[in-house]
Amino acid sequence: MIEFAGVTKQYPDGTVAVDDLDLVVPDGNLVVFVGPSGCGKTTSMRMINRMIEPTSGTLTVNGEDVSKVDPVKLRLGIGYVIQSAGLMPHLRVVDNVATVPVLKGESRRAARKAALGVLERVGLDLKLADRYPAQLSGGQQQRVGVARALAADPPILLMDEPFSAVDPVVREELQTEILRLQSELHKTIVFVTHDIDEAIKIGDTVAVFGRGGVLQQYDEPQRLLSNPANDFVAGFIGADRGYRGLQFRHATGLRMHDIRSTDEAGVDALELRDGEWVLVTRPDGAPYAWIDGAGVALHRSGKSLYDSTTAGGSLFRPDDSLRQALDAALSSPSGLGVAVDAGGKPIGGVLADDVLDALREQRSR
Repeated sequence: MIEFAGVTKQYPDGTVAVDDLDLVVPDGNLVVFVGPSGCGKTTSMRMINRMIEPTSGTLTVNGEDVSKVDPVKLRLGIGYVIQSAGLMPHLRVVDNVATVPVLKGESRRAARKAALGVLERVGLDLKLADRYPAQLSGGQQQRVGVARALAADPPILLMDEPFSAVDPVVREELQTEILRLQSELHKTIVFVTHDIDEAIKIGDTVAVFGRGGVLQQYDEPQRLLSNPANDFVAGFIGADRGYRGLQFRHATGLRMHDIRSTDEAGVDALELRDGEWVLVTRPDGAPYAWIDGAGVALHRSGKSLYDSTTAGGSLFRPDDSLRQALDAALSSPSGLGVAVDAGGKPIGGVLADDVLDALREQRSR
């Protein structure tokens, strides 16, 4: 457990970065510190491993005041992941991951062997182990950074905006990976971000910091969305918090509509009325595109099938959330969100009204 008790950080020029912080991070929880730039979230996290020393107050880890622990010993027992991974460019991937175990006295041979297992755990191909960081993509580098932090099996992991330097697709993949790892490892994680969507997606609890390093609210994501503590929190979360709250409601049991479909070879034979849509599938049955009468005409004239008809944004799984189901329905040109099974094959469609009906039913329980 990590506990902040009246912790303040004030710099010599009088600037207060963190103001009288009281906060407890329970064992095994993933807690996200979020807020605008300069709000003290990163400073608060860095005080945990004494990269920054508090001006006053007490910060304890597992009941021990960190100010009384040797900072090197403290840091060797806490994993640390930073933006852009912070890998050592002159070391191979496997040696980057093995760094902390070697510093703690483990033989290099044993540390490298264990590092391979950790690389596999974070979803990296072991063929990358002998490459250098510059030979990896941004997403691969971040996975290596996570692997390095996990290599010595620390009970606590600090993550300082680790995914902010990668593109949105890779960022979503890495968020999913962290959730998977946490479900297996149950580490105590403090994760810093400025992205409220990221905070809500991955956090067991979320601490929202405001200007002057003042903690504004510390709550579970669902309560943060439904009951912001003040105008600052409501404004920081944004006007669409009701929509985002749908991610905490399940999509199981949604009414399913039949979807007319054809493979690409059958597109030329279609006869469609205005407003009538057909889902085009690949040879393996996976959704490929939506097409209407105008699209059929374009296809017959030799133009692309992709003319505003792609299906990718209108797919969801029945075990997903209402948010994903509603987004699928709203993003589909046909108005039908496509439910797919575990193999990616369509099993039916949902309308936005179906999602709203399900929401009303869940609220009435």
